Amino acid sequence: MGDAGAVAGMARYGIATGRAFGVSVPDLRARAKRLGRDHNLALDLWESGFHEARILASMVDLPEKVTERQMEKWVSEFDSWDVCDGCCGNLFDRTPYAYAKASEWSRRKEEFVKRAGFVLMAELAVHDKSAPDSAFTGFFDDIVRGSTDDRNFVKKAVNWALRQIGKRNRRLNTEALGVAGKIYELGTPGSRWVASDAVRELKSEAVRRRLRSSS
Repeated sequence: MGDAGAVAGMARYGIATGRAFGVSVPDLRARAKRLGRDHNLALDLWESGFHEARILASMVDLPEKVTERQMEKWVSEFDSWDVCDGCCGNLFDRTPYAYAKASEWSRRKEEFVKRAGFVLMAELAVHDKSAPDSAFTGFFDDIVRGSTDDRNFVKKAVNWALRQIGKRNRRLNTEALGVAGKIYELGTPGSRWVASDAVRELKSEAVRRRLRSSS
């Protein structure tokens, strides 16, 4: 299923390709659907160390069988943003530990662990439809704190978290814009980009129209 040309393309997008085959995400999803859910298979796929196998592991694992210890082991071995994002969006955000780990990891120093914290916030904002607003306003201090980290993979995840929270409803939109104002005032290159980009989307007519129709 691999494609050497795809591996070259992955590298251009900042994806670690040292142990990659060049299998597309849609192909991995199709394979995961055929395989079904299997916790032990997921653990074996992860231990293989191959790039796409680890993404596939996040697709076939069972959230209810994932332990905190497993999450800590996997996050410590993230070496690429797409593996990080895949694990958070396919699996980790559906575990009982998701909210606690989002905040905890966002305060860690390791680049992909820190990114994982903010990606979890973004994925929870999208997937956890029944969560109260307070579950997300509780992330705002972490988002402000993380916005001064100028590392590319971190600041983009901070921005993503703020935008997704601000798109849940009109109240959170208003609060997220207030947080963006605080972030901009921090004055670092990273914080100003995080704030400006978030405000651009959160004030866009497309977002405002969707929020009006859902209220």
